[in-house]
Amino acid sequence: MRSQREPQQHQQPSVLLLPLPLQGPINCFLKLAHLLSLSSDHLNITFLNAAFVHQRLPDLPSRFPRVKFSLFSDGISGDDPRPPAKFASMVSFYEAEVIRSLPEFLKSPAPATCLIADGVFTAVGERAMELGIPVVYFSTLSPCCIWASCFFVPKLFDSGEVPFKKGKDLNEPISDIPGVEGTALRWCDLPGICRTQDITNPYIQLVLEECRKLPKAQGHILNTFDDLEGTLLDKLRSLCPNLYTIGPVHLHSRTRQPESEQRVTSNSLWQEDRSCITWLDAQPSESVIFVSFGSVVPLTMDQLIEFWYGLVNSGTRFLWVRRPDSLVGIEDSEDSSLQVPTELLKGTRDRGFIVKWVPQEEVLAHGAVGGFLTHSGWNSTLESIVEGVPMLCWPNGIDQLVISRFVGDVWKIGIDMKDICDRVVIEVMVRDLMEGRRNEFSQRANRLSKSAAQAVREGGSSWLALHRLIEDIKFMRFEVPNDT
Repeated sequence: MRSQREPQQHQQPSVLLLPLPLQGPINCFLKLAHLLSLSSDHLNITFLNAAFVHQRLPDLPSRFPRVKFSLFSDGISGDDPRPPAKFASMVSFYEAEVIRSLPEFLKSPAPATCLIADGVFTAVGERAMELGIPVVYFSTLSPCCIWASCFFVPKLFDSGEVPFKKGKDLNEPISDIPGVEGTALRWCDLPGICRTQDITNPYIQLVLEECRKLPKAQGHILNTFDDLEGTLLDKLRSLCPNLYTIGPVHLHSRTRQPESEQRVTSNSLWQEDRSCITWLDAQPSESVIFVSFGSVVPLTMDQLIEFWYGLVNSGTRFLWVRRPDSLVGIEDSEDSSLQVPTELLKGTRDRGFIVKWVPQEEVLAHGAVGGFLTHSGWNSTLESIVEGVPMLCWPNGIDQLVISRFVGDVWKIGIDMKDICDRVVIEVMVRDLMEGRRNEFSQRANRLSKSAAQAVREGGSSWLALHRLIEDIKFMRFEVPNDT
């Protein structure tokens, strides 16, 4: 027997959106807010936003006139850095702030009837269900990682197989993960938390809690499309039956607008340098490899130099995003202060362009870009798939280790270069991506690109999933279990 909070007569449905305050999740949730506001005039939407995010995106209220924004602190002052080391404490503080405010969202005139939260916020989800608010998780990680995390990773920790024993061959295939048979998944491909040496780390415990509690929600939104991960999604439904596969959300959001208004809208938390578009305009078709390791991944100076030599020695044109905060232990990342070898500076002047941040969707859609050297974040991967751009994957952690294996071994639209940072290997693999295997990768990538476009068109799988989600929210079909 299940119960749900009795709605007031003629109550208009009201949804709360709660993203993790990082670049990738914020972008996904804003795209979802756009989709919801475009698709229904009878839906109140409140976006629970971090104050520092709102400060960096001051135009949100004007861009989303039908969305109300409610601001919360993440416990870090102003615009101070938010490095990965602060992630667990930031989430804990932010989550507590939201939990304290949840009862306020039950008050008139528009009491909350549904919470859509990032999957990491399981404590908020539990409190919401205690208050009678149904919960749908929008896990912005890749479904292939969610599957491995929910079905396999907790068992590894419980059995003591993690931390990995000294001398364990991480390239050895894993044979007993149900649902991913035939993918040749190896131990080194498992989600990043499996590489920990300290299982008491607050971040590790946070992710494990998420893995164990995700299935308790009334629904799960996934940023994917059925043709990309159909078989795996069928298995995932055995754990989380009510899936809404509405992706790729950035493409879905764009195509729901009238054709005359379709354009890329930036939700970037960093200032974008558009000079890169002018540089790309002057390059031959599909001649440039775009290089970006996302908004969080750090690099050591040694890694920077290895990548730099690999790119220059490959002879390939390259556009490289280097965030000012990306170098570990180095405050001034300007090339003039790094004592960069002369041959690297010359090679960059001849064939390269380095910027601090770019409009990534626009860059990947540019005709001059023929490949993407990426950290394999899920947003970046989907953006590359949508544009049919093959990938060279250098994953850092989280879900990226699983994604890179799927890119190389399952979808076969690129090369998995995990755990390698050697200038010779990088040079060879860049050439392989841009020249040697270019045609085979591009053909497969273009097929997936067409499938993604079909999924978000009217009547496509993602279009239908979004329609079902909106109908379920509007008619308050979600029910809260009695045992919450």
